[in-house]
Amino acid sequence: MCRFTLYLGPAIRLSSLLIKPAHSLIHQSTHAAERSEPLNGDGFGIGWYAPRLSKEPAVFHSVTPAWNNRNLHSISNVLASPCVFAHVRAATEGSDVHMANCHPFKYGRYLLMHNGSIGAFARVRRQLTASLSDQAYGVIRGSTDTELLFAVFIDELLKHGEPDSMEFSEEDGAGRLAGHLSATLARVLAAVGELGDAAPSFLNVAVSNGDCAAVSRFSSASTAPADSLYILHGELYPTTAEEFSGRAVEDAGAAVIVSSERLTQHTEWRAVPAAHIVAFSHDQVPQLFALDKDGRIVAASVE
Repeated sequence: MCRFTLYLGPAIRLSSLLIKPAHSLIHQSTHAAERSEPLNGDGFGIGWYAPRLSKEPAVFHSVTPAWNNRNLHSISNVLASPCVFAHVRAATEGSDVHMANCHPFKYGRYLLMHNGSIGAFARVRRQLTASLSDQAYGVIRGSTDTELLFAVFIDELLKHGEPDSMEFSEEDGAGRLAGHLSATLARVLAAVGELGDAAPSFLNVAVSNGDCAAVSRFSSASTAPADSLYILHGELYPTTAEEFSGRAVEDAGAAVIVSSERLTQHTEWRAVPAAHIVAFSHDQVPQLFALDKDGRIVAASVE
């Protein structure tokens, strides 16, 4: 299993999110507190959006451990972004450690990262791959279950009329993104179920297009809980608008942070309920979408 952190809000320095908090993602790469193995040293990746320059995000991957990568520490203090993905990897057994397998994965405006595993992946992989359109199949570069899951997600976007711009309006973006993520989970779980295999799937998955984001907390196991996931809605870290005068209005508003583990002891952290997707846009209250055992949305509420 892995650990990840997602941020959406006013632009902040990456170091404020990834390094400075007492239980930052860098700290979790050596001292994860809510998984049996505390080390997550099989590479890392960060993705960030620079909306003044491009609608597509940038990504930086490395197979070195996050805790001793000088480049990560150096660039984190001089990069600021309103949407950040960060992931430290603990490779599942049999999965290669190389750049193509590092999260987050990128396609167009979209980023996706994952903590968990697809049940019976070695057996279901061929079936899921065969179900993809040519365009979605082209997403795959590595050998992880997560990248195949990402290809399924892109295929769901293409099937539902989002193939070109892949943009949502601000009004319904978070809800529609949650719907596409739910459809992805359901499709993967159905494929595993068709095998008649009891191997569980653990699907804490985060996706974003830079304007809105959706994150699932889900386990198909009846005896094993979903992996930990927390959310904080509000100001916690210094933004660039606070550090420098004259920042644009896009740097205003509240932030949302979703993380595998709480980054600080701040009392505003809340656990995301199991079998739910939390979805949100810039300066909007997060919404919770309850999932059934098949990964489909059954109800929505305000977080």
